[in-house]
Amino acid sequence: MDPVTHLLTGACLGRAGLNRKTGLATLTLTLAAEAPDIDVVAYFWGSIAGLQHHRGFTHALVGIPLIGALVVAGVYGIYRFRSRSGWQPRLPSRWALLFGYACLAVAVHMLQDFSNNYGLRPFTPFNAKWYSGDLVFIIDPLMLIALTAGLVLPSLFGLISEEVGAKKSRFRGTGGARFALVCVIILIVARAYEHGRAVTALKSLTYSGENAVRVSAFPNPLNLFSWNGVVETPDFFEVVPVDSSAGEVDPHNLAVVRYKPQETAITLAAKKSQLGHVYLDWAEYPLVQEARLAGGRYLITFADLRFTSAEALRRRRSSPLTGYVILDSRLHVEEQGTGPPPED
Repeated sequence: MDPVTHLLTGACLGRAGLNRKTGLATLTLTLAAEAPDIDVVAYFWGSIAGLQHHRGFTHALVGIPLIGALVVAGVYGIYRFRSRSGWQPRLPSRWALLFGYACLAVAVHMLQDFSNNYGLRPFTPFNAKWYSGDLVFIIDPLMLIALTAGLVLPSLFGLISEEVGAKKSRFRGTGGARFALVCVIILIVARAYEHGRAVTALKSLTYSGENAVRVSAFPNPLNLFSWNGVVETPDFFEVVPVDSSAGEVDPHNLAVVRYKPQETAITLAAKKSQLGHVYLDWAEYPLVQEARLAGGRYLITFADLRFTSAEALRRRRSSPLTGYVILDSRLHVEEQGTGPPPED
């Protein structure tokens, strides 16, 4: 998920009642809920290194206690710095409990990342396979609204209550935070149910006379019942809208077919590059295409069909999360990276 969703989730966990057990609980949970994304530092070594290492060890089960310990160490440093000026939290800080809270928030971060269609590698370093639930988009507006409301509205009503002379609560916002977390859980459960209906609808059909090798349904961030279906057959990919509420696949003939390109020495050379290895390890429905450039050079683009839609393909919109390799006339890598290729 996006960083804001993670931070808001950690804050809601703290305000939902865990902050009544120890001081610094909300701070610890908020920081720990975003801490696994510290792996973005890999992007300092280039976009390929960033893709290679993002959602790896810091998003793995074995990394939970380490990330939790780092967060608690950071919170302890903040506590020591502020205590020099006489500041103390409302409740005594129970550091062993805060470590448990930090591990909980890191685990929740992993569950949220698993729920979207980017995925993570929870069994690193023993198994580098990617897993994804494909239930929510990387940024889910409904989830953001619920979490924000759960934190902001109680504070707003608290200020109004103080204006009219009501007694101020020591732990304000507990009900709002709990309601927000319940809304998030309900949203994920509802998406899981609709996702199952979408996948069942995709499996029930044949495509141009061919049986599907595999099918997947990927979420629409604004519509609980609209899914981007991707079907793979031995010869082609088909990207097709799915309406899970009706159990219908492409009722308006809006599907887009992309035939699998023939493997060539050019695409093989690109797949053996660093970008090729990293991208194909991560991509679920990779589409690799080649084009000839001036001077006998070649451009090979990598796209993952789970991040596009039939409408975007029809309108020739550029897909997000792509990669490219440029080969010289002898099929040596001249340039490579993620994102759109540079204009030649």
